[in-house]
Amino acid sequence: MRDDELRWFTSSFSGGNANCVEVAIVPGGGVAVRDTKDRSLTPHRYAAADWTAFLSGIRAGEFDLRG
Repeated sequence: MRDDELRWFTSSFSGGNANCVEVAIVPGGGVAVRDTKDRSLTPHRYAAADWTAFLSGIRAGEFDLRG
């Protein structure tokens, strides 16, 4: 499936800000991530297991820069 055929969405926490990322669920599993400032760039694609591990790390505070 082409990137322009995917259903892209942003986090509700972005508040409509154009400086964020968009995520799309890729048919067959996984996700694609792109920068809203330049949608012409090739999105990064991640396997479902990698994306799940990333989200788990966020929830566990592994990327908290304040610590």
